[in-house]
Amino acid sequence: MDLSTRQEGHFYDKKAKEIDGRKIQKIACAFANADGGDFIVGIKDDKDEPNPQKRWNGFILKEDFNYIFQNLMELKPSIPYVATFLQNEIDNSYALQITVEKSEKVHNTADNTVYIRVSAQSLPLKDPQKIQELSFAKGETSYEDLVYKDAKAEDIFESNEIRRFLQDYAPQSDPIDFTVNQNLVDRKSYEPKMSGLLLFNDNPVVILPRKCGIKITRYDTAEKVPEREHLKEQVNIEGSLYEQIHKASETITHLMSNVKIWTPKGLDTVKYPEETIWEILVNAVIHRDYSISDDVHVLIFNNRIEINSPGKLPGYVTEENILESRYSRNTKIVRTLNRYKNPPNKDMGEGLNTAFQKMIDWRLQEPTLKVEGNYVKVTIAHTPIASPEETIIEFLNNNEKIKNKQARDLTGIKSENKMKSVFYKLRGQGLIKPVMSKNATTVVAWAKA
Repeated sequence: MDLSTRQEGHFYDKKAKEIDGRKIQKIACAFANADGGDFIVGIKDDKDEPNPQKRWNGFILKEDFNYIFQNLMELKPSIPYVATFLQNEIDNSYALQITVEKSEKVHNTADNTVYIRVSAQSLPLKDPQKIQELSFAKGETSYEDLVYKDAKAEDIFESNEIRRFLQDYAPQSDPIDFTVNQNLVDRKSYEPKMSGLLLFNDNPVVILPRKCGIKITRYDTAEKVPEREHLKEQVNIEGSLYEQIHKASETITHLMSNVKIWTPKGLDTVKYPEETIWEILVNAVIHRDYSISDDVHVLIFNNRIEINSPGKLPGYVTEENILESRYSRNTKIVRTLNRYKNPPNKDMGEGLNTAFQKMIDWRLQEPTLKVEGNYVKVTIAHTPIASPEETIIEFLNNNEKIKNKQARDLTGIKSENKMKSVFYKLRGQGLIKPVMSKNATTVVAWAKA
């Protein structure tokens, strides 16, 4: 009954058993090209049968569903899916549930149409540019491999960046030979590829048609959504990718030096593990989707840093398995940056694990990673691992008293009333006492008992 009344959406669809093969391929293809999902054959659409009690529309024999499997086999390439038979206990008939996994490839139906799931619809992608963008987003192909015909080979061969790189990596190498051998320029036309320009042009931000720099913004607030008056400073970082990473790291350190927060020892300059900021920044630059015309955005707040990298997670990488996954959207960029004398991605494949572990070592909560639209956002928050009670007692070991707002800033608790509950709990344990205002009616702070 739940499946009959469940609303169709981005991850769920249901169809009557009379559905034809073309529609089966359309739905399955759309789910595989998007984020995966379930569709059930043997339950009528709401519009075809308003009464939920009458929507079940199964077959008595499982073999009658063979046409579903035959049509799924015609998708190109084959999709990852699991089939499950569902039985109605009233009439012993079956419906078939097809669970389609998100695929790391772009799939076509038998008539070579690409579909993608958008909300409750399976929509065709007919524009070749859109299909290519889908391929980029999945990591099946990479924007770094595209030849950029509006640039010249000299934009790489004669740059200061490649001379500096080769002086350390291979002093006797010729820039032309190196970039051709590394497939950073087209072997026949000698036209530069996107990867070559991003790595070795002195300022690809100027020469490329899409935004590919780093924008760092400082907000003087801890609010989730800052207002315009909170904007303190904004810096645009340009240059080769190697230069961008180093300049951005230096800028973040400089801007953070002016940020003061409450710590257990009192008001102090905000500090995070250098390795955490570095590794997350490097990952945002080298694994982003360069087909998306936007910069990497670094937002510095009073209580956190947010790093937004253009592009969804590629291939089979998810929010849950990212620390264990080894998948690179931009293999040439990753490989070449690792060849620098002081490579930014020194611990290839272990960078994010290092970033997370360092936060734990500093007794701070691990970073959080979320896919939001076409971006991957990593938040590095200055929130202690210790419980709010432990954090308050540690603060009072170093300070005479603590106010509600100080405690909220210190513990990351947003609610004033929730913070009061923590104070009352500590008071009930005899660990702290209220400090009254002059009229002796309003608690303005708490001190050790």
